[in-house]
Amino acid sequence: MSDFVLPVTRYALSGEVNIAYQTMGDGPVDIIMVPGLISHVEFAHEFLGYTAFLRRLSTFARVVTFDKRGQGLSDRVSGAPALEQRMDDVRAIMDDIDSKRAILFGFSEGCAMSTLFVATYPERGSKLILFGGFTRPVAATRPEWILEHVKAWGTGALINALLPSMAGNLDAVAQFAKFERLSASPGAIKVLLQMNALIDVRSVCPVVRVPTLVLHRQTDALILAERGRDLAAQIPDAKYIEYPGSDHAFWSDEVEAMLGDIQEFVTGERDSAAIELERVLATVLFTDIVDSTRSVAEAGDHTWRRLLDSHDQLAKQMVEKYRGSLIKTTGDGILATFDGPGRAVRCALALGTATRQIGLPSRAGLHTGEIEIRGRDIGGIAVHAASRHGAVSVGRSSRIESRHRPGGRRGPEVLETRFA
Repeated sequence: MSDFVLPVTRYALSGEVNIAYQTMGDGPVDIIMVPGLISHVEFAHEFLGYTAFLRRLSTFARVVTFDKRGQGLSDRVSGAPALEQRMDDVRAIMDDIDSKRAILFGFSEGCAMSTLFVATYPERGSKLILFGGFTRPVAATRPEWILEHVKAWGTGALINALLPSMAGNLDAVAQFAKFERLSASPGAIKVLLQMNALIDVRSVCPVVRVPTLVLHRQTDALILAERGRDLAAQIPDAKYIEYPGSDHAFWSDEVEAMLGDIQEFVTGERDSAAIELERVLATVLFTDIVDSTRSVAEAGDHTWRRLLDSHDQLAKQMVEKYRGSLIKTTGDGILATFDGPGRAVRCALALGTATRQIGLPSRAGLHTGEIEIRGRDIGGIAVHAASRHGAVSVGRSSRIESRHRPGGRRGPEVLETRFA
């Protein structure tokens, strides 16, 4: 199994402004990812699914991400950069990596600049991919909406629009709040939102002459799907595809069908074998706190946060003690892996006892089988099975039930364990 190393941040000089960017892969074509409202090329890798999405693209292309001027790791500037300046920044990055022609992949507000770029410089833009885009101002640019979100900037409130599927996860909200703060200041984001209210590329869309793929989620929480349909309808011969889900972020929710459509659009082929996921045999431990929703209501946010911090620290100590790997905390539990079921079982029992002592009884499930390594995350049947098995609370009098299933047509040899 080869160890994946996150890409190194580099800088391209656009005029007198340094633009931070990263590259992944060495495919025969370049895909420039044009960000939406906020970005941070390094912290974005902390989001579940983001790195895996880019890695999949990097199996058939060289993928470039960057921070707009004034945001993330790029130089801060006064005022809001015009779309023309952002186009200059893309050209500066392409020159820095010696890219003669690239596919522009616009996300949200980045769709407008991407559309303008390929219409203005058709010799440098070979294809256009637009996700969650629009042609003209949307409801989210009303003055009252702008003031409301500037006031709440840095609290993670924007997660309700970009990642509603994660909005109920306290850890995810805290993570998104940090993303907001690292991306831009409240004043900078206010200016940017006000500028976005002026975006209108309806006159630009008809002159686009490159192959275009427009993608949107059916119940997008920020930009209605009808906006995406309108965008596709105004670009000659554009192909439009909708996917289930409400998350506005391209890397979240179910992305496999989308990645297949993108690969087919870029390469002309749809080869599922191109998903070079690393697979290993491991024992997966999945835990969650019993009745966490009720506990939050009874304890209050401040007390619950303190208890949860204690829980997470205990979990980290126990996983390390039994030589496991803590993959992530889930807001009310953990996901960890071990190289054998014995230590995983002992860890689960010890953790169950420890968490009960601080008033947070937990339940756990174990499953030994093949897992998929997805950057800093894991996936596969073993993970889902462990989650299913964790339906009964783990306590001091736990009884361990195991069932051995040999390998064969149904998959690799596994040991399934639950606590009762």
